[in-house]
Amino acid sequence: MTEKELSYNDALNEIEDILYEVEKNEIQPDHLSEKVKRVSYLLEFCKKKLLNTEKQIEEIFDNKDQ
Repeated sequence: MTEKELSYNDALNEIEDILYEVEKNEIQPDHLSEKVKRVSYLLEFCKKKLLNTEKQIEEIFDNKDQ
């Protein structure tokens, strides 16, 4: 899956999968920093998606009031 195809739900599921691996000590120390970087990226991706959605909803309501 390319990053352009990544959806909010895909990102959230990947975060949950990584957190599960961390909780179960399934990640080797050599790969832990890579996983932490990936989670950081995915969190930022989700934050941007939510902010964009919020902005779109505000625009809908602003246009409805006019």
